[in-house]
Amino acid sequence: MSRRFLTAEDVLRESSSEILVDEATVVTPQAFEAAQANGIRIRTQSGDWTEPAPDRGPDASRAAAILPHLPEPDENPSLATGAIVTAVGVNRAGVLAELTAAIAAQGANVHDVSQKVIEGYFHMILTVELDGPASFDDFKTTLECLGNPNDFAVRVMNERVFRFMHRV
Repeated sequence: MSRRFLTAEDVLRESSSEILVDEATVVTPQAFEAAQANGIRIRTQSGDWTEPAPDRGPDASRAAAILPHLPEPDENPSLATGAIVTAVGVNRAGVLAELTAAIAAQGANVHDVSQKVIEGYFHMILTVELDGPASFDDFKTTLECLGNPNDFAVRVMNERVFRFMHRV
């Protein structure tokens, strides 16, 4: 079988006990599971098909060598207690006060605030340190319950996740 992708539908249509694919064929996880469940062997010219190693791109090793200063979540425990809070909505008096009061009630501390109001709509980003007794999940639930769909929406992300997503 010569194709670029092998899907679960392809496996389920197969009537033999073996599927021969090219080395460059992408076998979807669902296709692999369907083959295992139906006793069908997926193989290439050189033997059984195995999932290739992830391609990190041509600059992956160079990036790792020249960017060692970027924090890894496990190596920097101070990142474990932070949160990034974003709020977007219709501007009105007291939105910032409402957010910061909820943050303070959770025993957290605001380190940085960035806010922009454009044509009656605001966008706010707060960097918060969680020092209080509340867990991250409690903090997130409390803040994301603020506002309403007609007013504003709040999203909370763990700072470790945020920093890891924006490393490169």
